[in-house]
Amino acid sequence: MAENKDKLAKLEAKYDKAYDKKDALAEQIESLRKDILNEPDQKKKNKLRSKRDALIKERDSIIITEDTVKIPMAPKTKKIVTAVVALIVVIALLFTYVATGFVRKGMAATLGWPQKSFTAYTLTDADGEKHSIKVNTYNYYFAMYYNNLQSTVSQYKQYGIDLDEANLNVDFDKKLSEQTRTEDGKTTTWLEYVQQQVEDNIKHTYMHYYQAVKANKGKEPEITDDQKKELKDALKNYKESAHKYGYTVSGYIEAAMGHGVTKEVFKREATISYIAENYESDHEEELSNKTYTKEELNKYKKENKSKLQSVDIKMFECDSEDDAKAFKKALKADGSNFAALASKYSSDKFDKKAYKDPQETTYNDMNRTTMEKLSVAIATADDDDKDKYPGLDWLYSSDRKAGDVRQDSTTVVYVVKPAYMSDTKTVNVRHILIAPESSDSSDDSSSTSAKNCTDKEWAAAKKKAEKILAEYNKGKKTSKSFASLAKANSSDSNASDGGLYENITTNQMVPTFNAWCFDSSRKAGDVGIVKTEYGYHVMYFEGKNDQTVWQYIAQQALASEDSEKEEDSVTIKKNWLGSRYFEIDTDIDA
Repeated sequence: MAENKDKLAKLEAKYDKAYDKKDALAEQIESLRKDILNEPDQKKKNKLRSKRDALIKERDSIIITEDTVKIPMAPKTKKIVTAVVALIVVIALLFTYVATGFVRKGMAATLGWPQKSFTAYTLTDADGEKHSIKVNTYNYYFAMYYNNLQSTVSQYKQYGIDLDEANLNVDFDKKLSEQTRTEDGKTTTWLEYVQQQVEDNIKHTYMHYYQAVKANKGKEPEITDDQKKELKDALKNYKESAHKYGYTVSGYIEAAMGHGVTKEVFKREATISYIAENYESDHEEELSNKTYTKEELNKYKKENKSKLQSVDIKMFECDSEDDAKAFKKALKADGSNFAALASKYSSDKFDKKAYKDPQETTYNDMNRTTMEKLSVAIATADDDDKDKYPGLDWLYSSDRKAGDVRQDSTTVVYVVKPAYMSDTKTVNVRHILIAPESSDSSDDSSSTSAKNCTDKEWAAAKKKAEKILAEYNKGKKTSKSFASLAKANSSDSNASDGGLYENITTNQMVPTFNAWCFDSSRKAGDVGIVKTEYGYHVMYFEGKNDQTVWQYIAQQALASEDSEKEEDSVTIKKNWLGSRYFEIDTDIDA
């Protein structure tokens, strides 16, 4: 009898572990799904899709039947900290709502007729057609955003990120309407901020949804089989949890997400989000590949020359301003000791060794558009005018000359070649990332854990990379054969795409990776091994593209402008009566 109880207890523990694992993966998948929706850069979008697909595959490999539980060894994945809205609220995040839902909302929550009937917003599309958005849609999006915000703040605290610095210092035990935040000199309550984010998300999603319907001759497009399965699985999980806590599925979801948000509303809104995401993804790809005339590109170049110019520099980010001042003072006039100083002032053991290589601190053909995206002090916007960058204005000024040095807070920059228009072309490459595997089970696959690996672990990674390159060289030595090896061996998120990166611009990648890609002698079919802070990369050069880097940047900027014009042509207006039934606060008595 005792033996049977032990077996039952072990099986129950396995079930709990399996469901917990599935829930955790579902959370990551849905967070990535919204990341994909909001990411404007196509290359980054593809990278996120690959990461999402890998997690879906891992989730689906967990088998749960009446008497069997199978959880395969999961690949190590990077921790993701994100502040965007998930498409589907996962079970783990619903529990806090359920605990207080019916007590707070009372019987009206089970009825929700005003929320189902009243209009929250009227959306007017680009053709002037008006669409009614119901209050329960608003409440659905409010719960999504509130829940995700709560999760993000929790993660930031876990990783030791300063909430004030991230402008996320919100107390969920207090009413949002009684707390304020300041951004760009404007102070609002947290409730006003969240409501604006919700409104923006509704507008963005429904704009693409109605565009998708129109593009499909007035019929709602089908979502993918994977999306149908995800939605079905989510509802199955909700059903299990609802029954466990004595709810119907609709009652469980409504208690969790607010008045009027029933099972059918949940399914409907999730489906609309999927359709919008699919359409936006295809439309963005269409825009990013849109051909602009030479005249249009040259006009953009003329009007935005400063954004397209490049410089050749040596650059290092110190740990403190005092270190940066000392670095500048010790720097020789010819910059010859820049790498040595970078090594000296690095506090990381891995970096101290890496920075002895001048390539690690050399940035040739660095355009301003790329510089503005870097997390370095010299690329920081002015506090009073976010469109101005004092450090970059200095760096890309026509007054600059070779040998000029600037210390900007923690950044030290040495000018090798002042601003010029580059004719470098974008490139396509494939790679296979072999990250060193730490024996410490608490490590993840991030660059930090890779850098903390031992020399022995790095040596093992190098040996594996060399073995894969040798396997490639013994085979057909084609792009297709390399892609197959990438799918089977790479630990990077683009492994499912055969390790392919397209339209790489200068300095988009880390220095040593970038240097290999843009070596002037590089030709199609070249292979090699490059070491970065992430591990060893087995490289395959697909070739150069027809567009120069500046033309590609101009094309993407023009495509982004076209996308913004589309969004600006759509308006959304709040309905006063409907807004009386909006969710305001969630976990506390509103």
